[in-house]
Amino acid sequence: MVFSSLIFIFLFLPITIFIYYLAPKKLRNLFFFLASLIFYAWGEPIYITIMLFSTVFDYFNGLAIEKYRNNKRISKAILINSLIVNLGLLGFFKYSGFVVQNINNLFNLSIPWKSLPLPLGISFYTFQTLSYTIDIYLNKVPVQRNIISFGTYVTMFPQLVAGPIVRYSEIQKELDNRQESLYLFGEGAELFIIGLSKKVLLANNIGLLWDSIKAMPINELSVLSAWLGIIAFTFQIYFDFSGYSDMALGLGKIFGFNFMKNFDYPYISKSVTEFWRRWHISLGMWFREYVYIPLGGNREGQLKQFRNLIIVWLLTGLWHGANWNFILWGLYYGIFLILEKLFLLDLMEDKPELLKHIYTLVIVIIGWVFFEFENINLGFSFIKTMFGFGTGGFIDGNAIYYLYTNALLLIMLFVSSTPIPKNIFNKVKLRLGKGEVIAIPIAYMVLMFLCTAYLVNETYNPFLYFRF
Repeated sequence: MVFSSLIFIFLFLPITIFIYYLAPKKLRNLFFFLASLIFYAWGEPIYITIMLFSTVFDYFNGLAIEKYRNNKRISKAILINSLIVNLGLLGFFKYSGFVVQNINNLFNLSIPWKSLPLPLGISFYTFQTLSYTIDIYLNKVPVQRNIISFGTYVTMFPQLVAGPIVRYSEIQKELDNRQESLYLFGEGAELFIIGLSKKVLLANNIGLLWDSIKAMPINELSVLSAWLGIIAFTFQIYFDFSGYSDMALGLGKIFGFNFMKNFDYPYISKSVTEFWRRWHISLGMWFREYVYIPLGGNREGQLKQFRNLIIVWLLTGLWHGANWNFILWGLYYGIFLILEKLFLLDLMEDKPELLKHIYTLVIVIIGWVFFEFENINLGFSFIKTMFGFGTGGFIDGNAIYYLYTNALLLIMLFVSSTPIPKNIFNKVKLRLGKGEVIAIPIAYMVLMFLCTAYLVNETYNPFLYFRF
């Protein structure tokens, strides 16, 4: 089940909200836990056992670490055991086929391997349970003794399938003592509708353009077609992923949880460093907190800092998928972040803002080529076409048609990826005064109607982060 489906919007969510608010406060975690299990089992009933195992396993790991806190050797052994088992499960389902395939290719072997479906959300909830046991070991958070409360944290459906990655320390107090309110409910509903609109009205529509261009033979693509295609994907992945994150934040507020913001207008960045402070913020913070800093961060000299950055970005690439293109994508960003620390940021410091913005967007757009093309050779061929080294010429009839038919949508996407709409909306609210009480709900109702109409009549509704 995904958020942008009629079953979720008009069946699962209303029923869940209704029963949740009817339930006594002391039973709400239990109901929320059970509702999350139903949400997960809706599409993957078999793999729910893995999530439940991770929940129970790390619940008892936390208790054991707390019990043996004064015995460093035992508590450390428990933590290592948690790391090995959790990462082992993630590795088995996500990377074992990739490893076997590369061993076969490297040594000319024929080791048999049956490809396994990736359990939904495993990359997200594995990182969440790991953050809990690590923080317990470091004595950063108190141990959770109520297994239902801990299960609620691990399985909560609002952010299970696409994040943000919620660390236990961020919501520990809300798990057992949160305050639901009509105001938060309203805020949450607004965020959910905004996120749904970004996903359904923007990401899905521009995704059709990328799918059309990607399906064409690369040797027939013109320069303009290639750029239109990858710009379309650049917008699609942002509005798809940030839309899901907004929906997650909105759902969290409806049920009394405050999750961290996961996107902060990344395409207005003026450096690659700034871009990664604005894109998938929760993942960046997780790697910083649990990999970069423990490795030494920037405390042990520049060479070790660069080593740490390469390790973090190698792992970031691998987290996104078991394929060489994701490894290349991660290393690509690691190298640019190192170059910016060495000289690029200083070099760009006194340059016009527009130039810094264009530099960042070009780096990011090229990065999306590596991200999207699992076949690395095809990815490089696409980049060659983008820069005029293909065989399709600079412009062709297809490019003109795609540009003409998608011009208005592209303008809307460009504007919507900046704070401009939010600033205009806030100014309009101020001018409306008391009329805001009527006008704003009507505006959201119109957006909801448009999203529903699209979902009823449209079969194209991909979930880009399903594979992660």
